[in-house]
Amino acid sequence: MKYGIFGCIHANLPALQGVLRDAEGQGCTHLACLGDIVGYGFQPKECVDLVRSLNIPCVKGNHDEYVSSDEPLDGFNPDAAERVRWTRAQLREEDREWLRNLKLVEQVDGFTITHATMEQPAKWGYVFDKLAAAASFQAQRTSLCFFAHTHVPVAFMRDTMVRGGTFAKFKIEPRKEYFVNVGSVGQPRDGNPKAAYVVYDSDEGTIELRRVAFSSNGTPPAAPAEILVR
Repeated sequence: MKYGIFGCIHANLPALQGVLRDAEGQGCTHLACLGDIVGYGFQPKECVDLVRSLNIPCVKGNHDEYVSSDEPLDGFNPDAAERVRWTRAQLREEDREWLRNLKLVEQVDGFTITHATMEQPAKWGYVFDKLAAAASFQAQRTSLCFFAHTHVPVAFMRDTMVRGGTFAKFKIEPRKEYFVNVGSVGQPRDGNPKAAYVVYDSDEGTIELRRVAFSSNGTPPAAPAEILVR
């Protein structure tokens, strides 16, 4: 089976639509979402509706948590607090309830999905380096886990030690564990403005990072999506 795995949409509907079209073109038969459907962007309702309609495995991100909660925003800077309040007002209570009830960690067809870390997913910690990845590996119960949150695609591998780095496409090796960041659909932060997601082919045992250009009206341009090569 081929899975299209994506996260950090951040209310960017054109980017999400572009990724879904590309995943279909790549022959993905299944999808999974790693959270942060809302936040930053201006189409939270549309993105929540679209992800909900897919009826796919989906975990909660920190922005989903902020928006679905009624907790005070005293610890937020004024601009961030105003955006959370605005987003809350765009969603119906049933939308917020759906976000509120999303799991923090979910196992899907032999692999795991989470938004942030595995060892303390509710604390929304960031995994940028091998030390932080090592802590998540301690809590990982499947050989493969996908995460998001940092908006930077990177793959960590554990055998006798933890290694990590950027990737384009690689094959999973037996008896090794992987903790793979899929990048961001709606707000990439790795210097490439194109939407990012991964295609996981469980039959071939490969993971491929895809980069997708999209237009402001949600229609991808005529040129094919590019694979990031570093």
